[in-house]
Amino acid sequence: MKVIYREIRYEEFPVLAEFLYHAVFVPPGTAPLPRDTVYKPEIHIYIDGFGQKEGDICAVAESAGQILGAAWTRIIPAFGHIDDRTPELAVSVLPDCRGRGIGGALLSRLFGLLKEKGYRQTSLSVQKENPAARLYVRAGYGVVRENAEDYIMLKRIG
Repeated sequence: MKVIYREIRYEEFPVLAEFLYHAVFVPPGTAPLPRDTVYKPEIHIYIDGFGQKEGDICAVAESAGQILGAAWTRIIPAFGHIDDRTPELAVSVLPDCRGRGIGGALLSRLFGLLKEKGYRQTSLSVQKENPAARLYVRAGYGVVRENAEDYIMLKRIG
């Protein structure tokens, strides 16, 4: 399967709701979350009005005209907030497409976009039991804070 990594187009912004849904970690053995979870204010902040805030940058993975994954940032006071100059990361790959290196390649493309736009770092929050935490470490993120359930991580760019 040939995958293309590129910046998202304006008309594709609505797909971020689907990827946000898949980005919310559900521990194994737990029932899937209701789809309307993405409209809770503390979750919806990651996509609400995307493209209108500073730091709204998104890379997508596409194959045969279908978007398979998205990695995006925005500067918001959310779970992984560091400061008002550091965009916070969200990333998601469709469940059937995971484990193929798409997430790592998406992050690389997004880091390139961030660097082009003058950003020097990006942050995130990840639950400690989420396997994606290993992906973030491989991508260069380090823990700057933690609480009982989550790591707050930071990656310097360039």
